[in-house]
Amino acid sequence: MTAPLVKGWCPGALRPMPSGDGLLVRVRPPIGRLTQTQAAGIACLAGQYGNGQIDLSARANIQIRGVTDQTYAPLVTGLAALGLIDATPEAEARRNIVVTPFWQSGDGTAELAERLGSALRDNRALDLPGKFGFAVDTGVTPMLRDVSADIRIERDATGALLCRADGTASGARVTPDTAVDTALSLARWFISSGDRKRMAAHLADGATLPAAFNVIEAAPMPDMPPPAPGQSAVGFMIGFAFGQMQARALSALADIAPLRATPWRMLLLEGRISAPDIEGIITRADDPLLRVIACPGLPGCTQALQPTRPLARALAPHVSVDRMLHVSGCTKGCAHPGPTSLTLVAQARSFALVRDGNAASSPASSPLTVEQLLADPGTLMENPNALPV
Repeated sequence: MTAPLVKGWCPGALRPMPSGDGLLVRVRPPIGRLTQTQAAGIACLAGQYGNGQIDLSARANIQIRGVTDQTYAPLVTGLAALGLIDATPEAEARRNIVVTPFWQSGDGTAELAERLGSALRDNRALDLPGKFGFAVDTGVTPMLRDVSADIRIERDATGALLCRADGTASGARVTPDTAVDTALSLARWFISSGDRKRMAAHLADGATLPAAFNVIEAAPMPDMPPPAPGQSAVGFMIGFAFGQMQARALSALADIAPLRATPWRMLLLEGRISAPDIEGIITRADDPLLRVIACPGLPGCTQALQPTRPLARALAPHVSVDRMLHVSGCTKGCAHPGPTSLTLVAQARSFALVRDGNAASSPASSPLTVEQLLADPGTLMENPNALPV
């Protein structure tokens, strides 16, 4: 079997990525927020210049699918008119920030994220690896610990700000005025250390941080369930099967409220206190489709070996509330790089079954066909090794 190609970079609006259904164009909303005008504009552009399918990414970005070589230029022109295009592909790549969607007006999060974004755009000498990213997790409770990021700005147990390297439990004391400069100094240290990995891997290999970044303990990880659809202090959060919506759904949401993209492939409707009545959205935290993860699979991805989402949708009702099922089109596991209770990894004519691992882990049994999986899905969930092989 040919190993899947690892590109080592993420798509952008100015650097689209070829996929099985055309070009994938990723929009990075400033501070993770779309005004109603911007959301309506993206919906219109996705229908006019793409195939009408819009993905939410694990870094709180918006992805327009099915763009062609002929429609790409007018799409970018439209996005620029909405204020969603950076000056260069390099500036766009540097502005790789995920922001807690639960910030409130006046708490300083939006302003801090805006300053960090501007600094990253303008710092042409900051030559970071393609997937190197920042997290602004400055709410009362840290929410982004499980979200990929290399440099994190958050709070300690007293509520004071700190900046820390991913993979450590402590950081440097910062203020709203010094946080951005401190984060950039940590990024420059990373570059000067000569490593092109991610921050946590670099530190695990023995790299020694500057002493200033080992001073303040980060707040402990709260024992709380993962974010789910429902009401919060700042609005109502809704989900989508596999994080994908149709352009018409985004258009309808744009009529209701400004939107905040989240790294859990959900959208938060600012100020909304109840679920909107829109087809194709998930509004209940116990919806079985929230317990399955699946990449586009065939034909949406050229590297996938099987369709994934029809199988994931069929198995979803059988996944217990304390488990998660990941159906991956190849061993890259793009939709969810981390481990899950059950992972099905596509092969040429079957699926490998991994238990408590990720898509690259060793299978727990012989390969299983789609027919075997659908014939007895309950047995799969109860005992992965009990299925017929």
